[in-house]
Amino acid sequence: MSKSFYITTPIYYPNAAPHVGTAYTTIICDVVARYKRLTGYDIKFLTGVDEKKKKIQEAAEKNGFTPQKWVDKMSLNFLSLWKELNISNTDFIRTTQDRHKNVVKEIIRKVNEKGDIYRGEYIGKYSVSEETFVPENQLINGKYMGKEVIDVKEVSYFFKLSKYQDALLKHIEENPDFIKPEGKKNEVVSFIKQGLQDLSISRTTFDWGIPLELEEGHVIYVWFDALTNYLTAAGYSQNSEEFENIWTNGIVNHVIGKDILRFHAIIWPAILMSAEEELPNTISAHGWWTVEGEKMSKSLGNVINPLEEIKKYGLDSFRYYLMREATFGQDADYSKKAMIQRINSDLANDLGNLLNRTIGMQKKYFNLDVVLNKKELSIDEEIKSLWEEVLSNLEIRMNNYQFSEALKEIWKFIARMNKYIDENEPWNLFKDKILEDRLSTVMYNLVESLYKIAILIYPFMPDTAKKIVDQLGLNIDFDTIKLEDVKMWGIYPVGNRLNEAVPIFPRLEIEEEKKEFNDNLNIENPITIEDFLKIEIKVVEIIGVSRIEGADKLLKLIVNTGKEKRQIISGIAKYYINEAELIGKKVLAVLNLEPVELKNEISQGMLLTTSEKKKVKLIEVNEEIKLGTIVK
Repeated sequence: MSKSFYITTPIYYPNAAPHVGTAYTTIICDVVARYKRLTGYDIKFLTGVDEKKKKIQEAAEKNGFTPQKWVDKMSLNFLSLWKELNISNTDFIRTTQDRHKNVVKEIIRKVNEKGDIYRGEYIGKYSVSEETFVPENQLINGKYMGKEVIDVKEVSYFFKLSKYQDALLKHIEENPDFIKPEGKKNEVVSFIKQGLQDLSISRTTFDWGIPLELEEGHVIYVWFDALTNYLTAAGYSQNSEEFENIWTNGIVNHVIGKDILRFHAIIWPAILMSAEEELPNTISAHGWWTVEGEKMSKSLGNVINPLEEIKKYGLDSFRYYLMREATFGQDADYSKKAMIQRINSDLANDLGNLLNRTIGMQKKYFNLDVVLNKKELSIDEEIKSLWEEVLSNLEIRMNNYQFSEALKEIWKFIARMNKYIDENEPWNLFKDKILEDRLSTVMYNLVESLYKIAILIYPFMPDTAKKIVDQLGLNIDFDTIKLEDVKMWGIYPVGNRLNEAVPIFPRLEIEEEKKEFNDNLNIENPITIEDFLKIEIKVVEIIGVSRIEGADKLLKLIVNTGKEKRQIISGIAKYYINEAELIGKKVLAVLNLEPVELKNEISQGMLLTTSEKKKVKLIEVNEEIKLGTIVK
């Protein structure tokens, strides 16, 4: 039996329509699942919806539905979108399903028998928008994640989350790949070290939920219900053999947005520790999407509808853009101009031209028949060597969720094969009968490369891969083919016949921008280049952050410059409500400013920010850029 690889999206909130963010998460998992299938894993790919929330009950009543009828209706939005996005999930879970209710009750029973659940009373703050109780130490200026909280007093059952603080820190330290990327791991560790509080797990103010069998009138609340879905789909307490294969002995990866990282990286592993079950191998948190440089929100009217984008640009172009444009773990910007440039440059020019030129020449020179009378040169060994290099690098990139870099590797090979055409000039080889063997070798290598490229792009663009293979005259079962099958050079069957070339990616027109500028500017307070060169701006990493008592606007940050650690005071506190999220970020700092004292704290530099529409943001740089790099 092949080793199991289990990948999950978060379960989505069905009250809200799917958008580019939910599409991105799900496409990530689909790409990974398809790639892992190619490498020989037995795939379990789960997505679904989280239906047991108070706001869902309220929305159902507002719209004249029972809660069950409402979620039955709303869950269809996700099922239909995943079909349109060509998502290859093997399971779709709903938290209203009986299989899930039974698993939640079983986990509660095990955790309670461990002595980790107790009855108490919650007196404190509650976030209505996030549907969570909020400890005082998580409030910033009286708000939680920038949103209002209310006072609540309610009898509740609690999970002893605080009991697992040290165990969590130990597990994270001993398993460096448990939380990705590195910056997010640092954020979680910092939060745990502030001290964990026990978690309320039941509510009595509404009844849309799984009843808590410990006391009548209580329903199981949010995280014990929602997070347990991952066990349900793996066969927990239903099929012991399946569960052992998928969860206990398999590889388990959760992919989530950064906003729910703490719940997955703290609460979830603590529940599993209490229940004495294996922890997932990796929890990977991606960033958010902005739109044309602005935050995506209903109020701005700029929420991206995936279905509309597919109609405009095509499914595989949409999938490619999301995976190529974003660096996993960082925020990315969705731009119409960038989308069109990617389609025209990467897809139409690079991949499309390689396919069209190859088939067109094969038709002209050999009537679409693939022949091979080997006449090899050193240049042929170069492309074979590059192919092996690309395969090796691709595995590393994919395993580290560096999807943009993985696509760069594939496109490096595509670019090399386009160059191979120009270097060999098949049109000149065709003119000389003596060079016919060399011509057949060159053309065979081009056809062979396209076959291999089709397999590599399949996880990202499955429809495109199938179209390429079809034009190559092959009948391939992508559900069973493995990378190992195309690893060697020379697998395309000699004597096979290509089909006619059909353009896959038509070029799109970019609306021309008027290039107007003022050639008679009046610059205020001008400086010379010599003045600018006096400023020492370098890349630093934030390794510690805290608030300054009595100074609401200031944050005290400890940064690593690559040579030493410095303290910098910055007036960005109100723009970073959850300051712990700054830990691990690489930013720009002016380091040759004379130290000053602010609120009795020394400041040894200045962090650079942008300021737009009364919003201030630190200038972040790619994690791959080394500390101490000079900005010129």
